[in-house]
Amino acid sequence: MRHSDFVHLHVHSDYSLLDGAGSIPAYMKRATELNMPALALTDHGSMFGAVFFYKMAIKSGMKPIIGCELYVTKGSRFEKKAPKRGAWEQLNHIILLARNMEGYRNLMKLSSRGYTEGFYYRPRIDFDILAEHSGGVLALEACIKGLVSDEIIKGRMDGARACAGQLRDIFGEENFYFEIQDHGLPEEEKATEGLVTLSREMGIPIVATNDCHYINKEDAKAQDVLLCIQTGRDFDDPNRLRFANDEFYLKTPDEMKDLFGELP
Repeated sequence: MRHSDFVHLHVHSDYSLLDGAGSIPAYMKRATELNMPALALTDHGSMFGAVFFYKMAIKSGMKPIIGCELYVTKGSRFEKKAPKRGAWEQLNHIILLARNMEGYRNLMKLSSRGYTEGFYYRPRIDFDILAEHSGGVLALEACIKGLVSDEIIKGRMDGARACAGQLRDIFGEENFYFEIQDHGLPEEEKATEGLVTLSREMGIPIVATNDCHYINKEDAKAQDVLLCIQTGRDFDDPNRLRFANDEFYLKTPDEMKDLFGELP
């Protein structure tokens, strides 16, 4: 049977503590059912599941793509202001994937130093440390909390352009990609429009991902409960943090092609 030509590059397992509801074995099983040749693991802020993921992938006959979704501060990672509600929600995100052993070592350093040097509500890195440990790493711009998308959504195209150029300089022209997503959110539509414009203008390539936090659509409620535990809020609290819908699952290649058919 021919392998699928789509691979998920934005995947959160239950090692994204109290945020991901999908186990690594379950992800592997589903990806195998979908005939995918590879799968990435990009847990929030850490690489806790990397070794287990690698071993499971090899056992399943699948190529493991080891990565993480790190929290980025636009200032210094050493700057830690007085606590305020929602401080961690102001952080931006970036997806980093190891291309080789050098990249794997750099991901470990970035993740570790995010905890030991930058921790403030979340493990944080900054542009300085990204530049220091960019070798062997491929970067995706991440979700609507990505550095470039955030600028676009706020109507600051000049800022988005400058940020994209800075990231391209850090990782190299062949190792930085804009990332587009479509979970039915209006912010994603605005971000995608801006990213496509910048891609054509700057020659930065685009990849499409789904922000996977669970395996199947019906698993959304389980992930919602985890989010309640993480934030210390009741399930029936109308003002609590929650995902907008149940689209954050491991979608099939056909589902992804349907979403992004205009951008093959």
